[in-house]
Amino acid sequence: MSPREAIAFVRRHGVVLQAARGPVPSLAEAIAGGPIRGSWWAHAKGRIIFRAAQAVCKSPEVLVCKLIDDKVTYDHRRLWPALVKLAPRFRKAQLAKVWDEHTKSGAHASRRMAFPEWVPSNVVKEAEALSIAEAEQVLSALLARQSVEKQRMRPTKAANPGVAALTPSGATRRGAVPSARKKRKPRRG
Repeated sequence: MSPREAIAFVRRHGVVLQAARGPVPSLAEAIAGGPIRGSWWAHAKGRIIFRAAQAVCKSPEVLVCKLIDDKVTYDHRRLWPALVKLAPRFRKAQLAKVWDEHTKSGAHASRRMAFPEWVPSNVVKEAEALSIAEAEQVLSALLARQSVEKQRMRPTKAANPGVAALTPSGATRRGAVPSARKKRKPRRG
């Protein structure tokens, strides 16, 4: 897949993950021809994936953010008005524009531009003209997934009493206490 074809892939699908598996197509897997075991960097087509990803990231038609599962997500320009209209349904971090750049020392640094700072004024006007129903239609696949995930979320006891942490069913995160239904076997000394 050429860089131009990669941008066309994002244009066609609207929302594409860079390399992760998820509810939308993955650019890396499309180039590889199927699921990738391990890192795409080590894949035989890793250089092609890299060039395609670079082209997509540089395209003015594409917002690079972490919309899905905090993974690098490409969102085509045609979806931006709907994202802006329905922004309250997402965390601001999901809609922040992200990119990597090289520092003077040669290291990579992750950068972020908060939402709505990156939003062009013409997109704001397009969002204002959209009805909620029209925006929901444009983003229907994402919103359906988000609804399913909210149903799976449940409160867990946090390390700090009185504070509930929302985590997916059966999962815990740092500071959360394992669910009472999981019984651990005592250690034998």
